[in-house]
Amino acid sequence: MRLEYLPFKNLGGFMKILFISLGCDKNLVDTEVMLGLLASRGYQMTDDETEADIIVINTCCFIHDAKEESIQNILDMAEYKKEGNLKALIVTGCLAERYRQEILDEIPEVDAVLGTTAYDKILDAVDEALAGHHVVTMEDINALPDVTQNRLVTTGGHYAYLKIAEGCDKHCTYCIIPKIRGNFRSVPMERLIKEAEYLAGQGVKELILVAQETTLYGKDLYGEKRLHLLLKELCRISGIQWIRILYCYPEEITDELIQVMKEEKKICHYLDLPIQHASDDILKRMGRRTSKQELKDIIGRLRREIPDICLRTTLITGFPGETQEQHDELLDFVDEMEFDRLGVFTYSPEEDTPAASMPDQIDEEVKQERQADLMELQQEIAFDNAQNMVGREVLVMIEGKVADENAYVGRTYRDAPNVDGLIFVNTDEVLVSGDFAKVKVTGAVDYDLIGGLV
Repeated sequence: MRLEYLPFKNLGGFMKILFISLGCDKNLVDTEVMLGLLASRGYQMTDDETEADIIVINTCCFIHDAKEESIQNILDMAEYKKEGNLKALIVTGCLAERYRQEILDEIPEVDAVLGTTAYDKILDAVDEALAGHHVVTMEDINALPDVTQNRLVTTGGHYAYLKIAEGCDKHCTYCIIPKIRGNFRSVPMERLIKEAEYLAGQGVKELILVAQETTLYGKDLYGEKRLHLLLKELCRISGIQWIRILYCYPEEITDELIQVMKEEKKICHYLDLPIQHASDDILKRMGRRTSKQELKDIIGRLRREIPDICLRTTLITGFPGETQEQHDELLDFVDEMEFDRLGVFTYSPEEDTPAASMPDQIDEEVKQERQADLMELQQEIAFDNAQNMVGREVLVMIEGKVADENAYVGRTYRDAPNVDGLIFVNTDEVLVSGDFAKVKVTGAVDYDLIGGLV
């Protein structure tokens, strides 16, 4: 995504920087850290590449499409370097970590490459690039940068992501993340509390906890999972009104986590559980740690303990060796579980992963057909769930105004930004982004809701 900024004070005639952040919300946090460092030096930001003296691209390479998007962005921005309008082109993030030498060899317009744990070196990289030096900065992949400079939040100011850990130890057979992000390592709790307090002081009202896996938080540092204790501390911070948890591995959900979600009013009754499949054979080949029955048990327990919980999941279809019968089994599972939110990826073979060399790779056309089957079923479930919301009163965070109408757009506790649905609120009253409003749902259109102020 292309980031837009408010203008910074220019401290000394510094040049303009364009920042392009690609990939996940965890990558966005790294981008915001780099922006904070650049802003502290007085650099001005622009969203127009024709005005930029320096361009930084924070890349992703999780799946093939993300890799292609990152490469295309680098190539597009390299054209400005060829034309002589750009003084420095810097590539950071996952693609830089994985393909550092290939980037420098094949795209000579790139001046600096920073790995996934070297984002705190962005100022040095800019200085070196402007001095005409080619820079490759790769820190220990298992390092955990400790940046004292505050982040520059780019999400609008009323919500922000809090990255509570880095890396992953699961080593699923389809996933390259451990090789480019390192082992799982938790951010010390005191650092997270300090960061959250800063964000609250900047007007952030919703904290969204992210990591490659949030549910394992603390195990490496404290010898036990402490996500529930972190949540209790975050709930004490004045100004924070919603706390949302993403990327929860189902097998790591504890009784303590469920209990704190029930007790603490600030914690949204929302969990993101990436289950990936429901066939025991496919789950085993993926290197997952759960069986279909265990998934049913966990989902059933969550719904019994927290009846209004909203469950989101992601699936991978077309994994090597997936039969039609296993696809049908997944369809039946989705039909039975009736997830509130669901996304489906087609399997993407990533080099240096075990799954890429497995036999019986699935044709792309078959993957697309199976993805369409799953999404068509989920669409019916989601539309029914939306209709079931009609008549309910819900708390809504206002995101913005609908142009030329007396209406606003917002999110309920059931909606994470950029991935879930929206609610359109009809009112003559003046509301501001970040406001909370009590809304009665009066209608539903596809995935979205319509309502009016109570």
